Amino acid sequence: MTAAAKPEATTADASRDPRIDAYIERAAEFAQPLLRQLRDGVHAAHPGISETIKWGMPHFMYGGRILANMAAFKAHATFGFWQGEAVAATGKAGEAMGQFGRLTGPKDLPSAARLKAMVRQATALIDAGAPPRRNRRSAEPKPPAAAPDFFREALARHPAAQATFEGFPPSQQREYIEWLAEAKQAATRERRLAQALQWLAEGKRRHWKYVNC
Repeated sequence: MTAAAKPEATTADASRDPRIDAYIERAAEFAQPLLRQLRDGVHAAHPGISETIKWGMPHFMYGGRILANMAAFKAHATFGFWQGEAVAATGKAGEAMGQFGRLTGPKDLPSAARLKAMVRQATALIDAGAPPRRNRRSAEPKPPAAAPDFFREALARHPAAQATFEGFPPSQQREYIEWLAEAKQAATRERRLAQALQWLAEGKRRHWKYVNC
C-alpha cells in the first residue's frame, strides 16, 4: 500500500507584504473586506505590482514608484491613485483621501472591471514617465485648523505638550484637532484629551503608532 502523496509546499507571494496582512487584521471589521477586495483587484490587474507600508498605510508600487494607496479609519476606508484624477475622475476628490470618498461598504467600491482599467491606465502612465498629478481640489491648501478652546486651555497647562504641538506642521496639528473635535460625548472628549496631552508630552504625532511600520 503506497503512502498518500503529500501536497506540494507553496511559496509565499513575493508581491504581497505581510505587514499589510497585519494592517488589515487591525482595521475595523467593516473595513477588512473592503481593503481585501481592493488589494486583490489591484494585483489581479497587473502582475508587476508590489506592496509596502509608507507613512503607516498600505501602498502599491510599480516600476519603483507609488501607484496607489489605501487606508482604514474608525468609520471609513479610503483608496486612491497617485496619478489622481488623470486615472480616477470620480468627482469625489477632496471628500477624503484618494478619489473615491469615504468607503463604508461594498457599494462604494469601483467594480472589478473599472478598477482593473484604472490600474492598467496608472501603470501605463508610469511606464510613460508621467509625473504624479495632484487632484485639483486637494491641491488647494487648507486653511490652518483652529484648536478648540478646551484644547488650547489644556495645552497652556502642559508646557511640554504645547511645545510639541506648536512645533508640528499644520497637517500634524490638524490630526489632533480633528480627532478631538470628532468626539461626540464629553467622556470621550476627556479621554482623548488626556491621551493627546500624554502623546504630545512624549513628542509624538497623532498617528505615531503607524509611522515606520
